[in-house]
Amino acid sequence: MTTFISRVWGLAAMAAAATATLVSATFAEEPPSLKDAVESGQLPPMEQRLPDVPRVIDMAALGKTNGTYGGRLRMLMADAKDIRMMTIYGYSRLVGFNEKLEIVPDILESFEVEEGRIFTFKVRPGHRWSDGAPFTAEDFRYSWEDVETNEALSRGGASAVMMVDGEAPQFEVIDDLTVRFTWSKPNPQFLPSLAGASPNYIVQPAHYLKQFHEKYATAEDLAERVRQNSSRDWVALHTVKARAYRPENPDLPTLEPWMNTTPPPAERFIFKRNPYFHRVDGEGRQLPYLDEVYLGISSADIIPAKTGTGDSDLQARYLRFDNFTFLKQSSEQHKFDVKLWKDGTGSQVAYLPNLNTNDAVWRDLFRDVRFRRALSLAIHREEINQQFYFGLAQPASNSVLDGSPLYKPQYAQAWSEYDPDKANAMLDEIGLTRGPDGVRRLSDGRRAEIIIEMAGGTEETDVTQLVTEYWGAIGIKVFPRAMQLDNMRRRFLSGETMMSVWSGLNVGLATPDMPPEELAPVSSVQGIWPKWGQHLETNGMAGETIDVPEVAKLAALFQDWRVSSTTAERTTIWDEMLNIFTDQVYTIGTVNGVLQPVVVRNTLKNVPDEGIYAFAPVAFFGVYMPDTFWFDKE
Repeated sequence: MTTFISRVWGLAAMAAAATATLVSATFAEEPPSLKDAVESGQLPPMEQRLPDVPRVIDMAALGKTNGTYGGRLRMLMADAKDIRMMTIYGYSRLVGFNEKLEIVPDILESFEVEEGRIFTFKVRPGHRWSDGAPFTAEDFRYSWEDVETNEALSRGGASAVMMVDGEAPQFEVIDDLTVRFTWSKPNPQFLPSLAGASPNYIVQPAHYLKQFHEKYATAEDLAERVRQNSSRDWVALHTVKARAYRPENPDLPTLEPWMNTTPPPAERFIFKRNPYFHRVDGEGRQLPYLDEVYLGISSADIIPAKTGTGDSDLQARYLRFDNFTFLKQSSEQHKFDVKLWKDGTGSQVAYLPNLNTNDAVWRDLFRDVRFRRALSLAIHREEINQQFYFGLAQPASNSVLDGSPLYKPQYAQAWSEYDPDKANAMLDEIGLTRGPDGVRRLSDGRRAEIIIEMAGGTEETDVTQLVTEYWGAIGIKVFPRAMQLDNMRRRFLSGETMMSVWSGLNVGLATPDMPPEELAPVSSVQGIWPKWGQHLETNGMAGETIDVPEVAKLAALFQDWRVSSTTAERTTIWDEMLNIFTDQVYTIGTVNGVLQPVVVRNTLKNVPDEGIYAFAPVAFFGVYMPDTFWFDKE
């Protein structure tokens, strides 16, 4: 597989080089599933549906083969909300990461960056939304002026990524196909946010959404639409109708390779090909090759079993490494292969003490670095590796992986050796004396009992059973508690949660030009410091002011990164943040580099044998372009 060690974008020069490869293709045959619509006049022919300059995918350069049209790809998901995975997997972005983690134009024909603060975007001439309406600069203008900076629709103001030191960009429409965003200082977070698995949406289908906006629809028409949709008001209606990341509205035009045709609630969702998708293969065939993607909703607990009996053509979500043996044994009978990709998160299972918990005694204890270090030293990571991962993972703290250019051994090794004697000594130093039952006592006399909340499955439960034993041996009693993810997030933001279980850093393969937002309090959904994150997220309107010096330093460094001008500057900032983050043990990692089973139907082609499986920056399957996957009917 192509190496992931790469510097991300040479900006204007890179954009020009990438754009030069996007040459016009000789138009090939229509996808058979669209021929009737073309012949009846419901759809224009392919050469009129494609942009004047489509994005040409060089299959050979990617180690792929040109494919043929047709087929339905089946996948299994555990919740109707998982239809967002189609947005992640489809990975159609204004700009996107390639397999080298370079940012290249995708939906855009080209982009230019000047001084790290002036971003000029050019739309492909002739590009259309999935309903055939032109995609133009008006869709950028509507998104910025009528949605993101509209006080009713965006009550908190523009998103944090669009603000630099409190300053919003100057937005300009240069012409029908060109727009420009300008800040007075660099905004290195802007391009990566557009390329994200959960992207920053700066473009919306204005022609469709204006019917739900008070500025464009008559009061009578808008009131009737609000009534028909049982919405609270036009703001609620517009918000629901515009939701693109979780594509629940089948009428919302899209630029993704497949479009949802099934309104929720449903037990299956069918995504059909977007007839106006902007990519083609080297022979001029419009992508995607696959006609449909079928998402069946099932219980997470039985998805491995259903996958093993052939109910999915492409499956990694809800599969674990301990499913590998069963899947491999079933593969020949049910005609699929089991590939092993590397998990791209910083830790397979990580423990997050809530530094904003309501309990004052526990809050002070969690903020004592000696306590966090003691918990980390008490974990026997090699035993976890051998027992659950056949010794194939890497015992480590929660940090970047060795495939990242930011990797340093001291980050992975920080307080991750197994040393229960040192852990006990640290707890003694803090003053947590043991009671007659062997459990340590808090400063107020209570037993040291931690409730660990988790929303994961068997793997988190199994690892936590061992961690419960490790921490019990040093006098800390642990009570695991399973709950729904939404409930868990509400609890840690409200301060009720003491500790939660998650995977580690999403960007285990981080490069300096990716934002180090996971290392600093920037969001209310961060389990280690949700109230501090909320404070930054809301510009001080909610949450709590940071009152721990090391955390305040991380927040300041993140702000420095946000206005940095060069990769060298950003590298220095990342290094300092990783050093603080790992040495302070704000999250307690276990192992990384776990192998992820990826089940692939034998007839499904162009799925890489090796890959990185992670939300960011590769968007799971997204960077590997599922629109290029195809079924060999032979």
